[in-house]
Amino acid sequence: MAQGSSDGSTGDGRLRRIARELVRFGAVGGAGLLVNLAVFNFVRHVTDLPVVRASVIATVVAIVFNYVGFRYFAYRERDKSGRTRELTLFLLFSAAGLVIENGLLFLATYGFGWDGRLQSNVFKFLGIGVATLFRFWSYRTWVFRAIPVREAVAGAESVLAAEARQPQPTQQVS
Repeated sequence: MAQGSSDGSTGDGRLRRIARELVRFGAVGGAGLLVNLAVFNFVRHVTDLPVVRASVIATVVAIVFNYVGFRYFAYRERDKSGRTRELTLFLLFSAAGLVIENGLLFLATYGFGWDGRLQSNVFKFLGIGVATLFRFWSYRTWVFRAIPVREAVAGAESVLAAEARQPQPTQQVS
């Protein structure tokens, strides 16, 4: 039988929640990956911007796309108080991910001279992969935090208690 954890859930239940979270994170991240690569290749095709600048533009567009997806899909049940704090941390960790992602592309392009279209896409993709591992950890740990069970129960109990104190309307029979 599974042991209960400090948040009152079983080990199996916790694993299922993490698996669902990974699937939702992956769905948003997969869509964000497509946005990132599409914008990257579009900017490279229609402008003469250097590869890393085109990549940074694509990453910023994907960050905006991902925030909406994470907040309203992947982490919709997470604590919604403190949106300013949430957005600030999201942007901070996203900027770190941007540096990881584009640092790898920069190293490949300017360090090794691998700047062909295919090479750029391969290293852009690899950079996104490494940055995604960092982003998953940081977003779930710091940005979209779970509401502690005690706090959630106390909040629900206070709502129920307030409703119980409200006078109940009486029905009049005519």
